[in-house]
Amino acid sequence: MATVHLIGAGPGAADLITVRGMRLLQQADAVLYDALVQPEMLAYCPQAVLIDVGKRCAKASTAQRFINKMLIDAARKYPRVVRLKGGDPMLFGRAQEELDALAEAGITAEIVPGITAALAASADAGISLTSRGLARNVLFATARVGEGEHASDWVKPVLAADTAVLYMGVKQSAAIAQALLEGGMASNTPILIVENASLPNSREWAMTLAELPQAASWELVGPAILMIGEVYRPALAQTEQRRAVA
Repeated sequence: MATVHLIGAGPGAADLITVRGMRLLQQADAVLYDALVQPEMLAYCPQAVLIDVGKRCAKASTAQRFINKMLIDAARKYPRVVRLKGGDPMLFGRAQEELDALAEAGITAEIVPGITAALAASADAGISLTSRGLARNVLFATARVGEGEHASDWVKPVLAADTAVLYMGVKQSAAIAQALLEGGMASNTPILIVENASLPNSREWAMTLAELPQAASWELVGPAILMIGEVYRPALAQTEQRRAVA
């Protein structure tokens, strides 16, 4: 029976996958891949059977229980199986559910880490998540609640963080802004939104927390994250200067 490799595809750009991840792709007999995996990355494994198990919010998606079953079935059929997951498998990637299902079926799994979107977004923006004397801690969180799940208290940790990164939150921008303002965060707190981090069509917007609700109506075509904290004050100042000139 195969060992299933859960590989982090990284934030988008095909050449940001790890060397180990690319090598395993080149050897794979079957690859089950996420919706955010770029076609250029799948070109690394032309020999493999490709199985689309993509999941996107508000779009037709493969239910997690079926993904688990397909992984188990593939491991019983093919000698080398890869589960290719966007970003890092262990951060908001539901990897634990897949690992538990494989373990219950008696199938060995190995994890190959990947670059998460927050790191790629920071690289695109040229702004460090940490800064001496200004930001000594970083929080990765999500305000999104899945169907049937209990709401989490994400507000308090975000308020306490020097820099906070919210995944899967742009569509909830209005609710996020309201919750943070009610929690006591200053209305002029800098926010940076980055879409399609690491890709040629990457875009970014700097704004204040008070302006954040407008992002809820944006028709973004790619994944985007919210980045919050004083490290983004210079980016906000540049945006405000451009507005003043215009």
